[in-house]
Amino acid sequence: MLAEKIGKYELVERLASGSMGTVYSAHDPFSNRLVAVKVAHPQYAEDSANARKFRKLFFNEAHAAGVLDHPNILRVFDADIDGSSCYLVMELIEDAETLEPYCSADNLLPLPDTINIVYKVAKALDYAHRQGVIHRDIKPSNILLTGDRDIKLADFSVAMVTRSDTMQTQFTGVLGSPLYMSPEQINDQSITGGSDIFSLGTLAYQMLTGTHPFQAESLVAINQKISNNEPRPLTEFRQDLPDELNYTLGRMLKKHPGERYATGLDLAADLALIFEDLDAVADEDGLREKFGTIKSLGFFKGFADADIWELIRACTWQTFSPGESILREGDMDHSFYIVLSGVVIIEKEGSVVNLLQEGDCFGEMGFLSGSRRIASAIARTDVSLMKVNDSTIDRAAEGTQLRFHKAFVRTLIDRLTDATSLLSQLRRA
Repeated sequence: MLAEKIGKYELVERLASGSMGTVYSAHDPFSNRLVAVKVAHPQYAEDSANARKFRKLFFNEAHAAGVLDHPNILRVFDADIDGSSCYLVMELIEDAETLEPYCSADNLLPLPDTINIVYKVAKALDYAHRQGVIHRDIKPSNILLTGDRDIKLADFSVAMVTRSDTMQTQFTGVLGSPLYMSPEQINDQSITGGSDIFSLGTLAYQMLTGTHPFQAESLVAINQKISNNEPRPLTEFRQDLPDELNYTLGRMLKKHPGERYATGLDLAADLALIFEDLDAVADEDGLREKFGTIKSLGFFKGFADADIWELIRACTWQTFSPGESILREGDMDHSFYIVLSGVVIIEKEGSVVNLLQEGDCFGEMGFLSGSRRIASAIARTDVSLMKVNDSTIDRAAEGTQLRFHKAFVRTLIDRLTDATSLLSQLRRA
C-alpha cells in the first residue's frame, strides 16, 4: 500500500492508472495548491535492464516538458525519487478526459470542436518544436480535453530534445505508438518536427471519420500502410467537410516530410483560413479583423504583414468589462500589454495616474524585469488587449521576435523620455 505522502506532496485521491504508473491528486504544501502526481509502478524500482530503461523514460518526460511553458501543454513541475518510488509532479486538470472516446464513428465531436482541437495542438507543437522538443508520441490518449473544450498536450516520455543547451541522452530506435507514427519514425530514420505533423494528421483523420487510416492486423502490415498506402478520401465517410480540408489533411499525411507543412503554425494558419466562419475557432477567428486592428497601431510601424500574422497567431488576446481588474498593484506578472480598443485606467495607491487608449502600452517593466507590479490597471470601458510574455513571443519566428523587441525598446525609450521631460518641468516649477 502506498504511503499517504511522497516527497513533500500529500496524496489526496487516486485519479487514474496506466502502463507506467498511477496518478493521484496531491497537495503541494509549498505552493498551497493541488497538483497531479504520477507514481511509477513498484516493479520499475527493480534493478533490471527494463526497469532502468523505464526510469529513463519516466524522467525524460520531466526534462522535455520542463523546458516548455505553453497554455496547451501540460506543465511538469517536479520529478524525484522517494525511497524506491519514482514520481512526477504535474499540473492538475480537473474533469479532463483524453480524446480516445471521440475517435469512434458513433461518438465523433462536432466539426467545429474537432478543428479547434487540431488547431490548438498544431500551435502547441509549433511552440515545442521552436524550443527544440519533438513529441514523438502524438495520439488520442496523450491529449487531454478539459471541461471547457480546451486541450493540454501531455506525456513527453519519449520526446526528443534537440536543444543545444541540453546534455540529455536521447532515446533512439522505434519509440512511440506504431499506429500514429510517421513513415520515417516507424522505419527508424531521422525525424524532425514534421513527424509530429504526420501523427497529428493521423489523429485528425480518425477524429473526423471514426476510422483509423492505417489500421492493420500486424506491425509489419501497419508499417506497409503508413509507408506506402494513401488513406481513403474523407468524402467516402462524410459530405459535410470543405474541399480544402482534403488538401490540408493530405498535406499533413505526405509520406516525405519535406512535402508536409513546414511548421505547426503554417498548418494552423491554413485551418484558420478554411474555417474562418466557423464557431470552431471562436477564440482565433476574426484574424483578418485583428490584422487590420494592429496593423494601424503605431507600435507595429515598420512590421511586415508576415510579422503581424505571426504575432496574431502567437500572442494572447484578452477582453475586459468596465471596472474589471487587468493588473493589481503588487502582482507578479511578467506580461506586456498593448491596448487594441477601449480605455484603461492606471492607478497607484488608489490614485489615477494615467489613462491609456487604443495603441498605448503598459507593463513594460514587469515584462523586462519580472518584478512585482507597481501600479494597477483597470478597464474603464470595454477593453481589448494583446498580451505578450516570453512564452508567447517565443512561438513567433526569430525575425518577428527581433522586430518585436526593437519596437518594445523604442516604446520603453519613449516612455522614459516622457518621464524625464515631466520631471524636468516639475523641477522648474
